[in-house]
Amino acid sequence: MTQILGFGGYVPERVMTNDDWAEIVDTSDEWITARTGIKERRFAAEDEATLDLAANAAEVAIKDAGLVAGDIGEIIVATDTPEVYTPDTASFLQHRLGCDNIPSYDLGGSGCAGFVQALDVARARIAFSPRNVLVVGVELISRLISWQERETCVLFGDGAGAVVVGPGESSPQLLDVVAGTDGSKTDILTLSTGGTRDPFTVETAASGAHQHLTMNGREVFKQAVGRMSEAVAEVLEHVGGTIEDVKLVIPHQANKRIIDAVGKKLGLREGQAFVNVDKFGNTGSASVPLALWQARDQGRIVEGDLVVLTAFGAGFHWAAAAIRF
Repeated sequence: MTQILGFGGYVPERVMTNDDWAEIVDTSDEWITARTGIKERRFAAEDEATLDLAANAAEVAIKDAGLVAGDIGEIIVATDTPEVYTPDTASFLQHRLGCDNIPSYDLGGSGCAGFVQALDVARARIAFSPRNVLVVGVELISRLISWQERETCVLFGDGAGAVVVGPGESSPQLLDVVAGTDGSKTDILTLSTGGTRDPFTVETAASGAHQHLTMNGREVFKQAVGRMSEAVAEVLEHVGGTIEDVKLVIPHQANKRIIDAVGKKLGLREGQAFVNVDKFGNTGSASVPLALWQARDQGRIVEGDLVVLTAFGAGFHWAAAAIRF
């Protein structure tokens, strides 16, 4: 069995409101709110990088678990905005935390589904070799996207969330995780410049292509709603539960319209879905662990509750996890 020992999160101090964006691009608070439900988001300070966000969240989770760095046996970092291109952010995090020479690696490219997928990897690793695994979802998106493309720049925020999972039969229990991928739709949501297919050059830098996020909003909406809903139903079937048994669904915080559509498709009760997208925007791989940390700390989850996480991201990847508190 896999239990969750501790929860943590971190968001930068700088608040970027819709009105702030309206001074930079042709948009307004009304336009952004109506389409996304986002009112503000957090941006990292100039002296902060991905590692700083991840370390802050990780330290909170380790302390919450009643552990110290030496108790961690493995680190998994889910991110698409790494500290550097290579080595991975997990290497930096292992050193920053002062952990022993433990396995540490990134799960990258999974988009916003990365953290829940990483939970599945952690669960499998614990079953094979019992140890405490630190799982972090972190994104510093504000520094890697174009601030001139109003359709995408207003959507994102920076942040990090983390959990420590380990072997044991106490609550909260990670009951099951399901995940899937449809690689036929890789072109619908992508930041393609910078890889071996389209290498980074002086010309791409001059044109801003390396910051151009291609997103077919209508198709992403359709796929996100369908896949997240299906994943919730699948994981509940695996654990022998129904949506009526669920106290809280914590979906990826892409935008309020997607969350509402998932709720409608699943037949959720009023308040059954946790929402913080209005305060933080889309924080990618950090959104689900940030929301989970907040929900626990706000008293939205108590002992005995069944909670389901669900996420969807570029790839397309999707995943859902069932947790019994």
